Amino acid sequence: MAVPVAFFAVFFAYPVAAIVARGLEIDGTWRFGRIGEVLAQSDVRHVLWFTTWQALASTALTLLIALPGAYVFARLDFPGKQVLRAVVTVPFVLPTVVVGTAFLALVGRGGLLDGLWGVRLDTTVWAILLAHVFFNYAVVVRTVGGLWSQLDPRQEEAARMLGASRLRAWRQVTLPALAPAVAAAALMVFLFTFTSFGVVQILGGPAFSTLEVEIYRQTSQIFDLSTAAVLTLIQFAAVAAILAVHAWSVRRRETALRLVDAATTARRPRGTGQWALLAGVLITVAVLLVLPLAVLVQRSLGAPGFGYYRALTREDGGTFLVPPIEAIGNSLQYAVAATAIAVVIGALAATALTRRDAGRFVRGFDALLMLPLGVSAVTVGFGFLIALDEPPLDLRASWILVPLAQALVGVPFVVRTMLPVLRAVDVRLREAAAVLGASPWRVWREVDLPMVRRALLVAAGFAFAVSLGEFGATVFIARPDNPTLPVAVARLLGRPGDMNYGQAMALSTILMLVCAVALVVLERLRTDRSGEF
Repeated sequence: MAVPVAFFAVFFAYPVAAIVARGLEIDGTWRFGRIGEVLAQSDVRHVLWFTTWQALASTALTLLIALPGAYVFARLDFPGKQVLRAVVTVPFVLPTVVVGTAFLALVGRGGLLDGLWGVRLDTTVWAILLAHVFFNYAVVVRTVGGLWSQLDPRQEEAARMLGASRLRAWRQVTLPALAPAVAAAALMVFLFTFTSFGVVQILGGPAFSTLEVEIYRQTSQIFDLSTAAVLTLIQFAAVAAILAVHAWSVRRRETALRLVDAATTARRPRGTGQWALLAGVLITVAVLLVLPLAVLVQRSLGAPGFGYYRALTREDGGTFLVPPIEAIGNSLQYAVAATAIAVVIGALAATALTRRDAGRFVRGFDALLMLPLGVSAVTVGFGFLIALDEPPLDLRASWILVPLAQALVGVPFVVRTMLPVLRAVDVRLREAAAVLGASPWRVWREVDLPMVRRALLVAAGFAFAVSLGEFGATVFIARPDNPTLPVAVARLLGRPGDMNYGQAMALSTILMLVCAVALVVLERLRTDRSGEF
């Protein structure tokens, strides 16, 4: 645990504590009364209300739209099911900047749905809500559908034989068994939407602002660190509460249920109702998930002769100090370095968490590993600039700063992917190897590693994908001559002109394709034990 604890202490806890201290400490005195002063401001209360309201609305809308899809993937067998599963998962691994750009192309000025029914969708909250559903659809399908596919269908059939209607059997037999998975999925969606930054930053404009967006505005535009520190503490407390409830729901989900092999529960659609449900899910996927990405690609090809793509190779002397195309190479290099860091730190943490003699501190650290997913990435990025500016940790001018920030987001995915497989390794195999004289390192190399190698590759793929799309922290620490793809997209969208807009669409398309390729590799590598998230 020494290396993971040191990593999180230096590159997560220290930067976050430094920026909070900088905001609340004045002339050597801590001003905790500043918290009440900030909460008394009407605009801050409006941000808190909107952050919570849009997260609740996004979660409810996502469950409403995605639960039928969870049933289709769990209970129905049809041609192209695996391809459709990959298509559904693509939005989840896409960077939030790409999601926001795709919906901007769909509902923004001149978009396919611009002025539909006489309403500009990009000026309403609906654009944000639909983008959140697009991003989190796979979370519900994978989390709920994964458990649903393993529930014994004979339990519901027995209720039908005893006279219960189809709806009553589902409500009284299946739904209680699915409740922990539905609760876990809802909490994950709420967490992702509560801390939403890229989507709201692009689609919200000046009218809508979440806590994350407001923290970014207070730090980078107004330079009010005091208010930003208070908002960070509020978000930290909210995320800690969400993660505590999530841990409770996961423990409930792990209680004994009558589970069967998922391959035996899916059947060909029977009856008009199931065929209609399948058709409805296919239409939903096509309209909600595929259409925005298709429009994104179409808008990137708007200039004759791939003009927007060719413009990426030229310097403009304004937005970038280098041609925007160099952001592709920068992102790939940063993502590879971040993946290596995340895999090492995550593998060490996951190995420690599987030990039977792990103490309370180690088990508590398991929950802390999830905090980087919920704590403001903007705070972490700005904290890097404030905290890591003196020897021996003066890293502001070092390229490693970006991969370190990206690795913080990748480590939880590595741990969550490897833990189930490591826990499934028979401890007697390790004990037998130790009795035969193998050192702990050799035991891990020759017993654990062969069994978890595929899960390790899947974990590396997830870390690579999320590193490519990290935006909140990178926007602060990426140097102007070494921008990443998400930062380059945001900068282009921030400048007027069709050429800048078209180049943003082109870069977003490239980033989408890179993430899609990473997902295809993941789908080929995944196993039954390591494939679900």
